[in-house]
Amino acid sequence: MEQLTPTPGAVEEGAASASTAVAAPFEALPALSEPTPGAWPVRGRVSKFVIPEVIFGVGTLAEVGGAIRRVGGRRPMLVSDPGVLAAGWVERALPHLADLRVEWRLWHDLTPNPKDFEVQAAFESYLDSGCDALLAIGGGSCIDLAKAVAILSGNGGQILDYEGIDRATSPIPPMVMVPTTGGSGSDVSQFCVVTDTRRRLKVTIGGRALVPEISLTDPELLTTMSPELTAHTGLDALSHAVESAVSEACDFLSKELAIAAIRGIAEHLPVAVEDPFDLTAREGMARASLQAGMAFTNALLGATHAIAHQIGGALDLPHGLLNAILMPHVMRFNAETHAERYFEVAGALGVATDDLDAGTAAERAVERVEELSRTLGIPSGLREVGVDRGDFDTFAVNALRDAYIATNPRPVGEDDVRELCIAAY
Repeated sequence: MEQLTPTPGAVEEGAASASTAVAAPFEALPALSEPTPGAWPVRGRVSKFVIPEVIFGVGTLAEVGGAIRRVGGRRPMLVSDPGVLAAGWVERALPHLADLRVEWRLWHDLTPNPKDFEVQAAFESYLDSGCDALLAIGGGSCIDLAKAVAILSGNGGQILDYEGIDRATSPIPPMVMVPTTGGSGSDVSQFCVVTDTRRRLKVTIGGRALVPEISLTDPELLTTMSPELTAHTGLDALSHAVESAVSEACDFLSKELAIAAIRGIAEHLPVAVEDPFDLTAREGMARASLQAGMAFTNALLGATHAIAHQIGGALDLPHGLLNAILMPHVMRFNAETHAERYFEVAGALGVATDDLDAGTAAERAVERVEELSRTLGIPSGLREVGVDRGDFDTFAVNALRDAYIATNPRPVGEDDVRELCIAAY
């Protein structure tokens, strides 16, 4: 077997082996009326729900070769990153590819928050190597880059041409995603996020074609994350769950998954940060990340993500960290007009809601999120991570162009984004 060394730019090769997702993305519809506490979503919505085939459980990394073969792949590009390579997970996967005579080409020249030029380089390698599928073993950045390469291989052009929803109209290669972090949810979502290095912002690319054919989650792969990465990705999953639970596009399927994810994160994330090798906690976080990913790909998100994308694109900061800092402030902003949507969220976070009105329950939910962030060592504000107040006007303009702003429960204007950034500073 070829020795794997994470050398920047390297494309390596070796010998190594579902069902397709068919559904339309959930479309946001205007609210019909405000429900009583705990009763969201309202009646009268049409639900459409899209997810891949899901393989979940300790030891399921052994299924990776069969997963690639089932979707028709024989020569996948294997996208990973130096950290995952160093942890040994790619090397652990290779015999399971070899057993089913799947050939692979490794690409690992990428950074967190994948950049437009990294996507282009990976795509050129994909073409040169004659690949026919995408296999990602890694976190959200690896999975997003793999999706971006799939878009280009089927549609051509430059990746930024596809900013927005359903811009990629031609078929794309099959994708199998193996997440190694408990947070991004990209392995089950219909979105990928790429940094536009010229405009210094993140662009969201969406469409049902981007839902991978297979999501394969082995909780054991989470055990090599650092406590800091565990905290950041876990709070990213929490932001997915909270924002999807209160989204304008939330339906009963997404709501149940989101609430279950919140409950699981509240229980398991502190333990996973404290003891990386607690497999029960890791499995709980893997499950919660999966649930939150299924929820947000259908219900979409809100202002937390829309703003975090702008800051992260400008400063190349960890996405989960920014979501953790911004989330309580966006929750308070939304609760001023939609407190009832946070009632079940509060209960899932462990708040005793029996004798509380919606406004009080919502504030207690915010306090629980703040308390969890403090416990996990999250900085208290944007100032501490190097954000400049002078950039707030730019963030405000760009956030309103983000796809996720449309499903925030409360309408958001430029002044609102500025005020949220000031509050989070």
